[in-house]
Amino acid sequence: MKTVYTLLLLSSMFATEASGQSDNGEKPTIIFVHGIWADGSCFTHQIEQLQAKGYHVMSIQNGVTSLADDVAETQKAIDLAKGKVILVGHSWGGMVITQAGNDPKVVGLVYLAAYGPDNGESVLALSANAPQTELTRYLISSGGSVFISEEGVKRVFADDQSPQKQALLYATQVPAAHTVFDDKGGEPAWKTKPNWFIVAKNDKTIHPDLERFMAKRMNARVVELPSSHVMMLSHPMEVLKVIEEAANYKY
Repeated sequence: MKTVYTLLLLSSMFATEASGQSDNGEKPTIIFVHGIWADGSCFTHQIEQLQAKGYHVMSIQNGVTSLADDVAETQKAIDLAKGKVILVGHSWGGMVITQAGNDPKVVGLVYLAAYGPDNGESVLALSANAPQTELTRYLISSGGSVFISEEGVKRVFADDQSPQKQALLYATQVPAAHTVFDDKGGEPAWKTKPNWFIVAKNDKTIHPDLERFMAKRMNARVVELPSSHVMMLSHPMEVLKVIEEAANYKY
């Protein structure tokens, strides 16, 4: 009987580890942070799949008015979460999770073609570490905010998406305050917490070499996908797999 009990106990332990559950049986909460010219709905596929598997999920709707403001919005979601948290940031969202990830609840970080700044670095400073893309040719200023043009969505942002999806992305984009590109990050969470980085090999918004530079510096677990900048749309299952790997990691 003692042997049977031991086997049952071991089986339960392995099942808990495989499902990404914490010691109290709770799965980590997954919090998504979108980038500029996108919104929280761009993670719909991953959200639905994770919810079906029993995860608590939140997707932030950032105003992209400043790094501090977006970190504060993400912090509200972290405060609501029970137990451990995995932060997933796309593009500009990487700037946000690098700071918000310092919260003790956050155990892992997933970067999707995202910025991973060191202390005192801005988007502009980071971008100097690799060749420039053609992104700036397609940016339009209006009322202190920076939009991407419809042609820019088609050519450099979501060039592997259908015309219908491109039109939707253009219509629902969240522009950035023109000052955010100079906002500097503080002490980065990636220095102390496990992190994953998906490089978009066909990215025309953030140069793939810049993504590789950041991933290497962060000592991230790296996956490369033949994707445009919006990899969560073009390679939804591959992105989901990496998020689940982070959720299942033994912290």
